[in-house]
Amino acid sequence: MGSLVLGFQEMEKTQLLLVGGKGLNLGELSKIQGIQVPEGFCITTAGYQKAIEQNETFQALLDQLTMLKVENRDQIVVISRKIRQIILEVEIPSDVVKAVADYLSQFGDEHAYAVRSSATAEDLPYASFAGQQDTYLNIIGKEAILHHISKCWASLFTDRAVIYRMQNGFDHSQVYLSVIVQRMVFPHASGILFTADPITSNRKLLSIDASFGLGEALVSGLVTADCYKVQEDNIVNKMIASKKLATYALKEGGTETVPIDPDQQKTQTLSDQQILQLALIGRQIEAYFGCPQDIEWCLVDDTFYIVQSRPITTLFPIPEANHQENHVYVSVGHQQMMTDPMKPLGLSFFLLTTPAPMRKAGGRLFVDVTPHLASPVKREMLLSAMEQHDPLMKDALMTVLERGDFIKSISNDEKAPSASRNHTDMLAETENGPTIVTDLIKSTQTSIEELKQNIQTKSGSDLFHFILEDIQELRKILFNPQSSRVFMGAMNASSWINENINKWLGEKNVADTLSQSVPNNITSEMGLALLDVADVIRPYPEVIDYLQHVKDDNFLDELVKFEGGQKTRDAIIAYLNKYGMRCSGEIDLTKTRWSEKPTTLVPMILGNIKNFEPNASNQKFEQGLQEALKKEQEILDRLKQLPDGEQKAKETKRMIDLIRNFIGYREYPKYGMVSRYFVYKQALLKEAEQLVQAGVIHEKEDIFYLTFEELHEVVGTNKLDYQIINKRKDEYKLYEKLTPPRVITSDGEIIAGEYKRENLPAEAIVGLPVSSGVIEGRARVIINMEEADLEDGDILITSFTDPSWTPLFVSIRGLVTEVGGLMTHGAVIAREYGIPAVVGVENATKLIIDGQRIRVHGTDGYIEIL
Repeated sequence: MGSLVLGFQEMEKTQLLLVGGKGLNLGELSKIQGIQVPEGFCITTAGYQKAIEQNETFQALLDQLTMLKVENRDQIVVISRKIRQIILEVEIPSDVVKAVADYLSQFGDEHAYAVRSSATAEDLPYASFAGQQDTYLNIIGKEAILHHISKCWASLFTDRAVIYRMQNGFDHSQVYLSVIVQRMVFPHASGILFTADPITSNRKLLSIDASFGLGEALVSGLVTADCYKVQEDNIVNKMIASKKLATYALKEGGTETVPIDPDQQKTQTLSDQQILQLALIGRQIEAYFGCPQDIEWCLVDDTFYIVQSRPITTLFPIPEANHQENHVYVSVGHQQMMTDPMKPLGLSFFLLTTPAPMRKAGGRLFVDVTPHLASPVKREMLLSAMEQHDPLMKDALMTVLERGDFIKSISNDEKAPSASRNHTDMLAETENGPTIVTDLIKSTQTSIEELKQNIQTKSGSDLFHFILEDIQELRKILFNPQSSRVFMGAMNASSWINENINKWLGEKNVADTLSQSVPNNITSEMGLALLDVADVIRPYPEVIDYLQHVKDDNFLDELVKFEGGQKTRDAIIAYLNKYGMRCSGEIDLTKTRWSEKPTTLVPMILGNIKNFEPNASNQKFEQGLQEALKKEQEILDRLKQLPDGEQKAKETKRMIDLIRNFIGYREYPKYGMVSRYFVYKQALLKEAEQLVQAGVIHEKEDIFYLTFEELHEVVGTNKLDYQIINKRKDEYKLYEKLTPPRVITSDGEIIAGEYKRENLPAEAIVGLPVSSGVIEGRARVIINMEEADLEDGDILITSFTDPSWTPLFVSIRGLVTEVGGLMTHGAVIAREYGIPAVVGVENATKLIIDGQRIRVHGTDGYIEIL
């Protein structure tokens, strides 16, 4: 049953389940040369288990607790209280009592001790559990220490600890508690040292919080601490707080909080020399554990004692690089409107598809833009592309450049492409004008049909070679220069129109209105097509009633029982045949597609039936078209009144034609890519079925946790170390909790951008204007598309929208997203549907509360809470 009590020096690295996270870390700390750790010992989890294992009432209550969910707060409170009472009354096993007495006599019975909880699910890489269990300071005498050991055991079942475990998916019966008994030190000062700055995540910047007395006052929020920042061997920042209180230990046991002498309140807690000495200790501990640490320290006389060190779990990982030079990385997710983590198979497909220099971190992709920033010519191109994509990224990159020394500039630069030959000119010269788009679409469609035919005959290793070849075809289509010319030309024409019409006529963002209801936009057509599906179903009340209670994805087969059911089924299947490869986060091949889970569409179809009259799709398209044509005529008439007006009108007409003929194609390449991804996925899932039957994997979806190359090998050998799958599932859960940065450096520093704006109302929430107009309405904060319950006229507030959200756009009057830029999907569709939109609004889903009335200023880029 393992040792019941272990001294710090006796612990082994493998004993997490015996001594818990905190105990294990203290055991490791006490082995580092030159690091002072107050001596102590651990009552192991074996001691805890021995105390409770025979208690039937405890086991029965634990079983009841396991049945509950976070929502059952009242029952949790009652059962947890009963469990705590049982643990407090349980007799501590005699061999545990004897071992505790032995250690105390060894270290000195007369001394005061800290009695601290150390749970097995604590200070782990995936969950910190910090502060969930109790600690007691300055406990004197064997009886008092034994009593507080029981209190620590009981704290495993405080309400907050129980709820935290439920939220993080830990089984109550599998989490045990060890108790640390450690010699008290009576510090002049104490605090916390982070070896990576917790605000910016910069791994080169140490952050020290320091206050007088014991650290408890600091941890419990009673006092504001001094904060010192150290980089390399320099103190780069000091904030001296007004420290009004301090907690000290009492001679007879326990602690007291006392006011600090007014003369001392604003003095620096640590001297500069002590700050630098502590920073060195921090770096030594970090090097020993191999990752950034959150360290608790005490200063007694002139000696620093370390009383805890745990990994910092909230830092975003640094993208991996092959060498030591400085790098700057920008998030792919913020450009692709998908900031969720991707599973390994999804990541490897995206990496096979793109030629950009990509790096992985935290389940996301980043582009290494260092070479672009180093080259004056490429730098300009990158910054101007970022201006279109995401101005916050551009501002963050400017911050890096302004530092001057982070990226070395290269002087002998290649020549810039001639600015005079821009995409707009090249496009306008193309002889077959508007038919370019239909030709490009047709060739993509033909290619996808051929792929669907040819892939059916492939399996095993042949399939993987075939997919790799086909990805070359996909790349050819995606990066076809003619294709880029089409949408870049239209985007340049939009910028030209906005700039010149504002200059000549004083009207902002005219291109927004001019690009409503353009032809060939596969994504906006998808939203309108779902209105047509609603039209088919609207006359059949039985079908509508059935759809309101649908839970199962086989619902399509059941439909035929009802009047109108066959028509409904045909309409939904036709829709899925054209758009069923789409879904939220669709750049990740592993995400569930609409064809795989058609119930996703049901709430949107029902919303369309409720919110719209028949034939709404044609009316919406026609209304947008009339507004665009009317605006075009009005602009051209006004221009003709100006000096040189005929020429201005002629140039403007040419640009309007470019927008209307070509901007719709902007959405097509991604549709083509996602269509191919779905064909690949279906073929790979067939291989996964074989692996399940052969007992190599447990379920088909396990293949999502392997890269393309690894899966190829597993299919070839029929062998797999299943630990890989489990480890990656755990990692994915951790990645889901992380928020990816827009821009991160090789120091791990997250650089945030800002909008530079003047003359806005004081309380304005600022973002990027991407679709003109001002609209008031009810805010609906929606994180998952499946949960959308929209009324006609609501304003959608969400983290990001990719094409799969488009069917919701027909119901909304305004759009606000946390991520996005001028040419990202949500912005393009919002303009085409004539919906005012503001994107790139940091923390919009937290700043705006569901149900609030708000006003969205789509022309000037801000939101007011009314």
